[in-house]
Amino acid sequence: MENTARDNEGLGVVEEDTQKDKYLTFSLAEEVYAIDICYVIEIIGILKITKVPDMPPFIKGVINLRGKVIPVMDVRARFGLPARDYDERTCVVVVNVADNAMGLVVDHVNEVMDIPAGQVEPSPAANGHGGGKYVKGIGKIDDEVKILLEVECLVK
Repeated sequence: MENTARDNEGLGVVEEDTQKDKYLTFSLAEEVYAIDICYVIEIIGILKITKVPDMPPFIKGVINLRGKVIPVMDVRARFGLPARDYDERTCVVVVNVADNAMGLVVDHVNEVMDIPAGQVEPSPAANGHGGGKYVKGIGKIDDEVKILLEVECLVK
């Protein structure tokens, strides 16, 4: 399905992208982050992670998900946050970027939220203040902010 509204074969029916402005929110160390829902394949509980030698420290290893081997990144480690033990709320968000699946370990998943483009401020890095290479922007919902992540940069 295309990401823009389009006429359905001249029938006057307009299909809209139902994933537009939708983000999956999750928590890491008391902060709430969000990723564009279009990247999310599924959310699973923590599985046995097999360590793979000579990988960056934030790549925890691989999991076997229904016969498919998927690398797993601990997002806490990627951001340089202190490690914590996995618990019953720890989840793996499986994302697809450029036809490659990757598991992202997060403290816990919150919800899917609508964050319209008009409520998104540019990343502080875009304003010349440095940092935030994974930050796509800052979403404002009521009196809260959600840090919107650029999934493609995160998984590189």
